[in-house]
Order: sequence, then C-alpha cells, then structure tokens
Amino acid sequence: MINNAVGIIGGLGPMATVYFYELVLSMTDAECDQDHVNMVILNHASIPDRTAYICGRSADSPLPYMIEDAKRLQTAGAKFIVIPCNTAHYFFDEIENSVSVPVLNIVTETVKAAKKRYNNIRRVGVLATDGTLLTRTYELACEKAGLECVTPDEDVQAELMDFIYGDIKAGRPVDKNKLEGFFEHMRSKGCGCIILGCTELSVAKRDCSATDEDVLDSLEVLALRTIEQCGKHIRREFLQRGDVECAVL
Repeated sequence: MINNAVGIIGGLGPMATVYFYELVLSMTDAECDQDHVNMVILNHASIPDRTAYICGRSADSPLPYMIEDAKRLQTAGAKFIVIPCNTAHYFFDEIENSVSVPVLNIVTETVKAAKKRYNNIRRVGVLATDGTLLTRTYELACEKAGLECVTPDEDVQAELMDFIYGDIKAGRPVDKNKLEGFFEHMRSKGCGCIILGCTELSVAKRDCSATDEDVLDSLEVLALRTIEQCGKHIRREFLQRGDVECAVL
C-alpha cells in the first residue's frame, strides 16, 4: 500500500494519462524524488469507449470497469481519485459513490477555474466530445456558476470529433491550424474563454505548443488540484501566472 497517493483511473485515453502524469511532475516544486506526488495509475486502455456508449453506438458500458478500478485504487492506498477524461464524468456520481475516498471532478474544477481566471467572463466556449456535449456536464456546471456554456456549430463539432478520434487518438501528427481554427470558431461566437473539455485536446495543445491566453486546459487544472490535494508545492512559474488561484477551492 502506498500512503498519501492519488489514484488515477487512466487509459481514457492512454496518451492523456501519460500527459497528466507529466503535468503533475513538471508543475510540482521538487528538489528530490521524495518531494513529488505519490501516484497509483491504472492505465486501463481496454475500458469501452465512453462517447460510443453515451451516444448509443455501443451497448458496452464503461461504468462497471471504472467502478472496479476506483475500488482497486482505494485498496492500493489512494487518498483520493482523479479521472483524466472529461467524457467519463457523465458517470461521476456512480463512481464517487462506489468508494469512500474523494474523487476530484475535472469538469467542476475547470469551470471554477474559468470563473476565477477570467473575472468578467459571461460566455464560456467548450470544445469536447459528442458524449460530453450530449450529457451536458459542462453546461450544468456553467449554469451553477452563473456562466453561459457555448458549444461549436454542428459542422464544426463533426470536424472536432474527427480531429480527436482520427488524428489525436490515432497517433497522427496534429495540425496546429486545425486546432487554432476551432479556437477562432469559438471566439466568433463571443466566448471570452475556451475550455479544452477533452483531454485529447490537451495533448494536441501540448504538441502544437499553443499558448493562447483565452484557452483553459482542463487537464492542467486537474494536475494543479492534484498537487494541492496531496499537500505538495507548486513551481513558482505556475504560481506567478495565476493557474493555482484558478484551481484552488
């Protein structure tokens, strides 16, 4: 058993899990191994696709697999659990209720971060999978925060899904112009903040070295909250740019 560890339900997808691990490492202020966050990672890549199930294209529910993984992580000594996949948060309540340790909610934390980081924001654009949009997880979180949730037009959403599944998940080189095109589309709809509500898009942002100030990366928010929840220190450059203030409850 590993004490004071974060448990990660990973593999949703695998590259996003790897990048989440990298983010936690790079954002932690550590001078030796022992200063870093303890992690227990289940890279369960064979969990059925969340969007396919939510959208009715598959009868194989990912929920039993995620509940079992949450229980395994708790048994392994996880102090709390994170799920670096936005779409999977449609099942959040069932997963949270299956264990006695806290489960951080990437959607809730990201919307809180958006409201704190962009002071006068009213319209929040969300780039996410069809599954996330269909379940309205971000829309509901935005409503609670007094924000308007804006999603892409139907044709752009279809292009975004092809970008997520056909390019990023398939391991193909990411076209930065495509990514920037999605950002511009949301800006044209009057969005003062654009949330990357799919962790595959977080990977694309990294690969493209995108640094748009109005883009908020949900995976970065989750990484910062994870470091804080573990009682570790965050590197100065992230303190200075205000990301920690976004993520703190």
